[in-house]
Amino acid sequence: MNMKAVVLAGGSGTRLRPLTDMTPKHLLPVGGKPIIEYGLQAIAALGIVDVAVVVGTETREPLRAHLGSGSRWGVRISYVFQEEPRGIAHALLCAADFAGRDPMILYLGDNLLGEPLSGLVQSFFRNAASAAIAVKEVPDARAFGVAVLDTEGHVRQLVEKPAQPPSNLAVIGAYVFRPEVFEASRSIQPSGRGEYEITDAIQALIDAGKTVVPHRVAGWWKDTGTPADLLHAQQLVMEGLETEITGALDADTTHQGSIRVEREAFVHRSALLGPVQVGAGAWVEGARLGPHVSLGAEAQIKRAVLENCIVLPGVTIEDEQLSDVIVGPGMRVSGARR
Repeated sequence: MNMKAVVLAGGSGTRLRPLTDMTPKHLLPVGGKPIIEYGLQAIAALGIVDVAVVVGTETREPLRAHLGSGSRWGVRISYVFQEEPRGIAHALLCAADFAGRDPMILYLGDNLLGEPLSGLVQSFFRNAASAAIAVKEVPDARAFGVAVLDTEGHVRQLVEKPAQPPSNLAVIGAYVFRPEVFEASRSIQPSGRGEYEITDAIQALIDAGKTVVPHRVAGWWKDTGTPADLLHAQQLVMEGLETEITGALDADTTHQGSIRVEREAFVHRSALLGPVQVGAGAWVEGARLGPHVSLGAEAQIKRAVLENCIVLPGVTIEDEQLSDVIVGPGMRVSGARR
């Protein structure tokens, strides 16, 4: 059976400003790679070829320019425009013509999952379900959509951001649907915050007697909505970093743990404490980097100490000690801080 994917990438990322004034949140790097690329790779690994990326006014042109046709990941990307952010169910409806009568994965483009999507898809087909939803046990579910299961293990009820959660199963950013989800999405009304909630659309499927199954995510999951989330996501992603050196390290540089030094990058008289990623064309001199540091392309790092940092392209950092920070593109940071 043919299967498609819809990736949502229309949000403006207000909680990440001023970073997102320059770069859409889906293109912010984690471990040296834009967030949305992790989702595209996970989708491509399933053998899915046709992918719709739902974009908004602020994200349309930057995402088109970066992702292009999708051929780098072995997929064909179609771009679907959502005029204004009106909720996940509304964004999905924008892609109804693209999806047609095929089952589809819906993936939130600013989420990261530490396991393949194959388990979610298998749960969907194994149960001949109308929908399968990824869920994760969390200590405090008040900020999430929450799933309540029946005695057969199917989803009986979904509650959006409850003050008193009826379970600890948070609904996270990956779903599989049959096309009846579009009719369900058209049947709902905006929530109290003025959005068409995907949880309400799924509840409409349940109320119509359709089978909705959960897939419990065993690995990690991260919604990258804030700077702290981005830094934590990088820690998680970089734990799987494999050493690859296509740039140059001189004889006075030491390194331990996993490192990736990309083409035309040069590291001179420095120490790399992996996991560390050095972007293409970067210059590192007299520095100590790591753990959990990623440098964007053409970054210049001299006599600096960085730990748990995301440094975007074109940044210059000199005579500085930084930890737990994100440095925006093209910035210059100089002078010791106490």
